Amino acid sequence: MGESSQRILLTGATGYVGGRLLKALERTGHVVRCLARQPAFLQPRVGPHTEVVAGDVLNPASLDAALRHVHTAYYLVHSMGSAGAFEEQDRQAAYNFGRAARQAGVRRLIYLGGLGDSAGPLSSHLRSRQEVGRILHASGIQTIELRASIVIGSGSLSFEMIRSLVERLPVMLTPRWVSVQAQPIAITDLLAYLTDALELRCTGNQVFEIGGADQVSYRELMQEYARQRGVRRWMFSVPVLTPRLSSLWLGLVTPLYARVGRKLVESLRHPTIVQDDSALRHFTIRPIGVREAIAQALRNEDLELAESRWSDALSMAGPLRMWGGVRFGPRLIDSRTVHVPVSPTVAFRPILRIGGEAGWYYGDWLWQLRGFLDLLLGGVGMRRGRPHPDHLKVGDTLDCWRVEAIESDRLLRLQAEMKLPGRAWLEFVVEGDEHRATIRQTAVFDPLGLLGLVYWYGIYPLHQLVFAGMLRGIAAAGKRAGGRLTQDNG
Repeated sequence: MGESSQRILLTGATGYVGGRLLKALERTGHVVRCLARQPAFLQPRVGPHTEVVAGDVLNPASLDAALRHVHTAYYLVHSMGSAGAFEEQDRQAAYNFGRAARQAGVRRLIYLGGLGDSAGPLSSHLRSRQEVGRILHASGIQTIELRASIVIGSGSLSFEMIRSLVERLPVMLTPRWVSVQAQPIAITDLLAYLTDALELRCTGNQVFEIGGADQVSYRELMQEYARQRGVRRWMFSVPVLTPRLSSLWLGLVTPLYARVGRKLVESLRHPTIVQDDSALRHFTIRPIGVREAIAQALRNEDLELAESRWSDALSMAGPLRMWGGVRFGPRLIDSRTVHVPVSPTVAFRPILRIGGEAGWYYGDWLWQLRGFLDLLLGGVGMRRGRPHPDHLKVGDTLDCWRVEAIESDRLLRLQAEMKLPGRAWLEFVVEGDEHRATIRQTAVFDPLGLLGLVYWYGIYPLHQLVFAGMLRGIAAAGKRAGGRLTQDNG
């Protein structure tokens, strides 16, 4: 068995699908090489055994080294976000890649394209995606093309558009395209198809149309998302919203910018449903429906947020950072740090004693006022205190909070149990060495609809005052404790 029998080349690893496919391939032990225009950007995201090489599909000379000793290559590249003649760029990129792959002796190409009836009119975006597939088929290398519709998963372009519209607009004037039928697929099912295509037994080029269990419209997707988030939304279709006007409108109320929004809207005007079900005969995958796909996306989002440091969103958010915190999916995050000249063990002690009789280190009267208002609304208020002044465990009540996670001398995460238009957490993480500790305090809010957003931004100035003062108080208490230890040891 030669070196090329196992190595996989992945393009598009910095994208939504490619980034998740990379993790799936790494988990199953495949030898992966990633092609990236900016390797330094991708390198921190890959596993220790994954290779990252510099290359650009529009620069043929840069592809030779990347494709050397590769058995299978994933082609997950498209120019939807580029300005100018993106169709010509996609055409040239696919031609360059196919020719270089053939010269390098690659045995199989796996390409993710787009659903749409090629016999009828298609948007420039869908037409280009299918043209890329034909160019790869003509390369002389066996090509497996998977054509998909909307991808349902936290972070996908379509899902983030749905989320933003539902979360921000109680009443929507919608264009006609919201009634066009699509066949959304969950990101987990899409990844299963992509990974199973590696070992698929077939001859020649293959095109598989893949989709979830349901055929629905964007209106039905938004209604289902609203149902699962517990909000009511009213939608009224109007005939005057052209693709250009729709894209500008989306640019105002969603994370999409107008250029991408227009290409997306033009594609949404065409049905994207599975007409050939041969994928169900060649693969063992049985895709889930829309309801479970959205529920899965929301569950996975909670898991991703819990498994990562919430404060990591400060670097992940990039240009999305705004007044009032940064975003992680629908969540709003406000994070700050302070350095204390004591060990993490000493710095954590004031955090461990927070609440109850010890108070909140700043503005206790404001906390009591918030508790009184919560009682008026039927909430728990601040009267529950805490079970022990010096010890906490998961599940303990802490005034209007409950302990969700705790790690000795390092982490305390509280979930709010007060009446709120959403969900809220407060987390403290302590790191450092025996001479210096860094305390990071992070407030996270998952707003429920427009009321939740109004609540967050309305009280944000007060949060700045109270949480910043609390962190200063915790740091001061840690310094005093460190000073007492020094005197005792002296």
